[in-house]
Amino acid sequence: MADLKNNSSNSPAHPSHLLRVGLTGGIGSGKSAVATELEKCGAAIIDTDLIAHDITKANGLAMSAIEQSFGPEFLLKDGSLDRQKMRELVFADPKAKEKLEKITHPLIYQETKRLSDLHQAKNPAYLVYVVPLLVESSFWINQSPKALDCIVVVDCPETQQIARVQERNGLEIGMIQKIIASQASRHDRLVIADHVIENNQGIEDLKIEAQRLHQILLRHKSS
Repeated sequence: MADLKNNSSNSPAHPSHLLRVGLTGGIGSGKSAVATELEKCGAAIIDTDLIAHDITKANGLAMSAIEQSFGPEFLLKDGSLDRQKMRELVFADPKAKEKLEKITHPLIYQETKRLSDLHQAKNPAYLVYVVPLLVESSFWINQSPKALDCIVVVDCPETQQIARVQERNGLEIGMIQKIIASQASRHDRLVIADHVIENNQGIEDLKIEAQRLHQILLRHKSS
């Protein structure tokens, strides 16, 4: 286990007096389960994936721009984003992916800041930002002053990722493999990790690891 970084610098998007933890991992790694357990321990959770879903639901903040940029055929009947159709497009066309990110990313960052300010007033044990694409995002990695005090990676073999996503979402193996290939590699995630949770056992073992992590973060907060 690597030492956790001690960084008290303030960031425009994140309150300075709370420990700011980045939680990441590949699809199906179990990061949401870890976040749930940390929340039970007293952490405040800001899940950027949930924010992304919220801004692309019916009447979501991103939907008007998405319809204008991609056309109404990328909306479902209820007005929400047709995720499957958009997923197929962005995997086939990098320019479409870039165009979509220019719409969604500023809105995600805006909502992240709003929630950060909201949680700051509640004085939780610490803030956890669940960011699936943390490694790929210059907003989190290259920002100066740094946006995060430490980074936690939930890791597991690719075979387990595929099995979990199949069970959870019912996606075809080929599509899951494309998603995994589009994300940072396990190596790239592990390189930036201050702490790694191995999720290659069952959910109860994962909960125990999350509780251990909570104690580590509390010690870091008070150091």
